[in-house]
Amino acid sequence: MVTRVAAALLLLVSLLPVVNWIPGGEADASHAARVADWALGTGLCVMAGVLVWFVLRRRLVTTTADRAATPSTASTTSAATAERWQVLLLCVLAMAAYAAIAVGVFSGRPLLIDEIVQVLQARDLAAGQLTHEIPGPKAFFAILHEVDFGARAYGQYPVGGPAMLVLGVLVGATWIVGPLAGAISVWLFWRLLVALEPDASSRFRVGTTLLFAAAPFGAFMFGSHMNHATMLPWLLAAAVSLTQAVKDSVRAPWWGLATGLTLGVAATIRPLDAGAFALPAAAWLAWRARGGTRPFATLALSGVGVAVPLALAFWVNLATTGHPLRFGYDLLWGADMGLGFHASPWGAVHTPQRGVELIALYLTRLNTYLFELPFPSLLLPAIGVWYSRGRGALDRYLLASAALVAVGYWAYWHDGFFLGPRFVFAWLPLLVLYSARGLRGLQRVTASMPAVRAGVIAGLLTGAAYALVSIAAVRMPQYRNGLSSMRLPHDAGQRAGVAGALVMVQESWGAQLIVRLWELGVSRPDAEAIYRNVDACVLEEAIQQLAQERVRGGAALQRLAPLMADSARLVASDLTPDDSQRRLPGLAYTATCAARIEEDRRGYLLYAPWRLVDDGNVYARWLPGREAELRASFPSRPAYLLRRAGTAVDAPLVWTRLQD
Repeated sequence: MVTRVAAALLLLVSLLPVVNWIPGGEADASHAARVADWALGTGLCVMAGVLVWFVLRRRLVTTTADRAATPSTASTTSAATAERWQVLLLCVLAMAAYAAIAVGVFSGRPLLIDEIVQVLQARDLAAGQLTHEIPGPKAFFAILHEVDFGARAYGQYPVGGPAMLVLGVLVGATWIVGPLAGAISVWLFWRLLVALEPDASSRFRVGTTLLFAAAPFGAFMFGSHMNHATMLPWLLAAAVSLTQAVKDSVRAPWWGLATGLTLGVAATIRPLDAGAFALPAAAWLAWRARGGTRPFATLALSGVGVAVPLALAFWVNLATTGHPLRFGYDLLWGADMGLGFHASPWGAVHTPQRGVELIALYLTRLNTYLFELPFPSLLLPAIGVWYSRGRGALDRYLLASAALVAVGYWAYWHDGFFLGPRFVFAWLPLLVLYSARGLRGLQRVTASMPAVRAGVIAGLLTGAAYALVSIAAVRMPQYRNGLSSMRLPHDAGQRAGVAGALVMVQESWGAQLIVRLWELGVSRPDAEAIYRNVDACVLEEAIQQLAQERVRGGAALQRLAPLMADSARLVASDLTPDDSQRRLPGLAYTATCAARIEEDRRGYLLYAPWRLVDDGNVYARWLPGREAELRASFPSRPAYLLRRAGTAVDAPLVWTRLQD
């Protein structure tokens, strides 16, 4: 009963504009439009179902047999083998589909800055090193999420995620790692399903596995370079191992070791998610160990398993940040990067209320991104929870883990939205499981009413057809055309006849200001706050003055902080295509600032993706008036300035040879 009430509340929160009702926090501007779409889509599915029911109501004979509730008795070796081969075929097809998404939708490239930095980390690991040398003055090579406080630089992320990409680096196709992780996840989900539904029919298990493989939320994530994709197979492997550890009394200790190892590896990728699954697993194993030698050995070996990959991750931290428990993002962004209710690195204060808003947003987004249905997607798992007849220990473990994931991200300040609510990607297996149970529940309820059952099937098939059309006509073009500025033609230098050169990439004036703040020794969080709360021209003049006087670090911050006094009067700049810049109305701009604005209008690029280009050229950031400073580090290379010919994201590239 408690689970049913919780499911009903979660569904209700996902449907209502909870975020908009809480004043002074997050906002969901598209909620009304989304509800209108759901109403139309639900109406369409209901109409299709009613029409089929009306046509068939006199033709189908009502029966009282609950055939759907009768479990399959097929338990022969041949039936199990057939099921296994069907799932293997699903894995192959899933990997092919995910690979097609990776190449056809995401251009086979890391697009988000998180992905780019992790690929750079993977390249370092593939080269047998944890860091790389900064080839020149660091302001010309610094990018977001990369720690560059010394002579060498490295990405801010835990080592596990980049380590998963090393295979892709070695074969020259990092995009293949996500699809491979997806295919493995499909197989492991089926293995988990066998443990969860041992009495279910082969058709149910294969159908549920197909639903998992085809879920758009998972398919698009597995087509990306995001570490959520590479984390999920380890969590699934841990759950499968845990089921064996509590069932196989003979080999339980070794299954305990496998459980710990897989959870430990997951923790080196995404510590919070892994912790949410590890704590209930440890509690379960500890409860079993209270009265037996072998269960205690299982618990002890699970602890050893967790410790091995974590020890490696801590060693990497020690070698990079100087402390085993300090990750790169802690060093880069400070103590406010972690869990808790405090000011975030980007200035907003994270409170328990805001945490509730973020969880509500994640639930609302799942209604769309989980299955892309014309009606709320969470309706299916809610029905599954309602009709589930009983929940075993494994179900309770998964539900507890999912609840801890929610608690963890309730206490985390960042809104994790990319390809859907990515912070709750670990919920995918459980949501698919209960969605399938919901469909089975509807089948059982309507088993004695064949016409009604046919109508329900017609409505669901209408929803599935709508989802396919929506994905093909809306979602895939949206993703294919998104982040266009990051989709670089990696052979652009070759086509332009530029080889062995120093290429200075022209970024926007705003991006240059942020990097120059870093150069002054201003921390990443403080630089973000200053940039967002100071007029761009006022900031330009202040940075110039501080650089001339060689003022750095805390002294520079003391000089810059009073400039934020006018933050309430700032507006988004309408003078430049870079809408991140701020302008103080009525302020007359200097000739230098006018020149920077004109440069923006002529066209600019983002520098970070050029760090991935490996064509023999050196790609660095252009800082106006400082070309000689950079060229001194590369005296034998011809120099070029690279920008776009205009502000359109697909404007052609312009390569300008700089005079020696």
